[in-house]
Amino acid sequence: MRIVAIFLALLAFAAQPAAAASSASLTELEQQLSSLVAGKSSDVGIAALDLNTGETVSIKGNTPFPMASTVKVAVAALYLAQVDHGRRSLDDTINGYSARSLMARMLIHSDNRATDMLLNNLGGPERLHGWLQDNGVTGLRVDRTIAQLLGSRRDLWDRRDSSTPIAMVDLLRRIYKAELIKPESRDYLLRLMSQCETGKNRMKALLPYGTPVEHKTGTLDGLADDVGFITLPDGRRVAVAIFTRGGADRPRTIAETARAIYDGFKSVFTWPLRPTLTAQ
Repeated sequence: MRIVAIFLALLAFAAQPAAAASSASLTELEQQLSSLVAGKSSDVGIAALDLNTGETVSIKGNTPFPMASTVKVAVAALYLAQVDHGRRSLDDTINGYSARSLMARMLIHSDNRATDMLLNNLGGPERLHGWLQDNGVTGLRVDRTIAQLLGSRRDLWDRRDSSTPIAMVDLLRRIYKAELIKPESRDYLLRLMSQCETGKNRMKALLPYGTPVEHKTGTLDGLADDVGFITLPDGRRVAVAIFTRGGADRPRTIAETARAIYDGFKSVFTWPLRPTLTAQ
């Protein structure tokens, strides 16, 4: 037992420099992101969270930005939560379409009509907003259907239907950790997000070829968003939310930001030993 105790103490001592190096790397990443957005004409909000270590970086992390179609991740999560509790099924028919097909159209092709069919079936924006609040997701609000949003005069500084970058990343974290939906529903949702056909010039554009990404874009006049998960070479997943409004070349800004996040978190040292010890 004494040998085990000594070994554990040595592991803890060795891990201290690694933790310091990790903190320094993320501080450097945050500074790099700050410099990157400072050179852009767009207003940019960023949050990124290592789902393994819990370490986070953010720029304007608590500033609300319009979600646009990134809200569709929340719509999917609520529907799947209902499936998990036996209240709905992916094989249910809604306005002549299966919920499964509507879910795919919503997340893969960003179909607005499919989204509103699912949202209205769930009880509308108020029901979705209440569910998020009841589950501790704050800093994110849902006020209108997609049709209502697109049919109204849009103000990129309107706080309706908005989320802070940190709130969106928290939603992604809760989905990934199976706090809002069961693991099998989470895996189904991530499979659909991995097939996203929109925004190929955004989060995925500058990442190394073959990098696994599960994401959902959002677009309005003068606005481009991308949120989701990036998997690093060592298997760690990073939850990412990037919102941009105004200015020019918003997709390029998202692509450069995503690459900086990928490189920054990839360089963070994570203690590799996970020993299984038995008493001697």
